Amino acid sequence: MRDWVMAGVLSLCLPLSATAQSQRIYEGEEAAALRCANTLAFTAVELSRAKLIEDAEKEVMLGITILILERHVSGTWQQKKKALAVMRDRRSLPDTLEDYRRNAARCLRQFPIN
Repeated sequence: MRDWVMAGVLSLCLPLSATAQSQRIYEGEEAAALRCANTLAFTAVELSRAKLIEDAEKEVMLGITILILERHVSGTWQQKKKALAVMRDRRSLPDTLEDYRRNAARCLRQFPIN
């Protein structure tokens, strides 16, 4: 297993556009990057909502999410947003927070932003 997501284990099927009938598939490293981005973004929003972090900290975490998506996931911004929505809907809050606790540092090593 390479880092925390085995290549090809996690796939996301998304429409390419509103008019296109073909599907966008994210798998392997891109799917892992999407999972990392989702974990960071969802955790940032939930921690902020619970008043456990300040807005500035939330914004930093969301900025990291954007950089991971820009640098490690192909496709249009619309496709990436749809993929994040699919990922968010597949994961429960406890599972996502556990992913963050166990894997946030590994995500940043696996998907560097600088």
